[in-house]
Amino acid sequence: MCATCGCGNDEGTRVSTVHAHDHAHPHEHPHEHPHAHPHEHEHMHAGVPVGDTQTRTLELDILAKNDTLAATNREWLTAREIIALNLMSSPGSGKTTLLVRTLTDLGTQVPVAVIEGDQETLLDADRIHATGAPVVQVNTGAGCHLDADMMRKALESLDPADGSLLFVENVGNLVCPAMFDLGETAKVVVISVTEGDDKPLKYPQMFAGANLLVINKSDLLPYVDFDVSACTEHARRVNPGLDVVVVSATTGDGLTGWYEWLQHIQPQLAV
Repeated sequence: MCATCGCGNDEGTRVSTVHAHDHAHPHEHPHEHPHAHPHEHEHMHAGVPVGDTQTRTLELDILAKNDTLAATNREWLTAREIIALNLMSSPGSGKTTLLVRTLTDLGTQVPVAVIEGDQETLLDADRIHATGAPVVQVNTGAGCHLDADMMRKALESLDPADGSLLFVENVGNLVCPAMFDLGETAKVVVISVTEGDDKPLKYPQMFAGANLLVINKSDLLPYVDFDVSACTEHARRVNPGLDVVVVSATTGDGLTGWYEWLQHIQPQLAV
């Protein structure tokens, strides 16, 4: 996960940029060792064994810090009765298209705001802005996910109205975003029928923590090898209570199911 890929260090948790770098500690021995070691020994660095133990400790430290910040975000959102949805997927699943269609269809029934997460560009934020919804773009640079600190800073900038429905479009990645709690109300995983129906088995942690699976691009089902029933079965194998809706954000097919799910968590919506 992120302690290994380099995006989860303290310098990597920034809203605008990520600085990931590796550094080695070369050292010379001032004398030869003419004797053999009769046993293996651990190499130590700052009192910590180098290798898996060090990596694991770093991972735990990062996640513990993130969870503390996420709890603070959740308290802030709850106090303001803001429903925050963390939308996660691989790149190209159609999250932004689904959001644009949703914002257009919902209109002004309730206050809606969006936090957009991408490594670079303002392209998705521009698409959201065109709908009239308030939006903040979070560029993670080399980072492969949003974290609770990025969420906090985005909330400070966006300042969503009390009672808002807040959509958080995470960076396209089915691995690291599953690890990082943002303080959201619920998690939504979006996959497209062009990706393969085995994704829940390949990336179980993402689907195990989700509240809803949206299978998008259903209009392409006649042209691809994708079994909706098999995908649903795979997803519920890792998460028996997972809700599933099948939609086409492009044509509008199945969106009633998506809107009914939104209404379930935000009763002020009229579907």
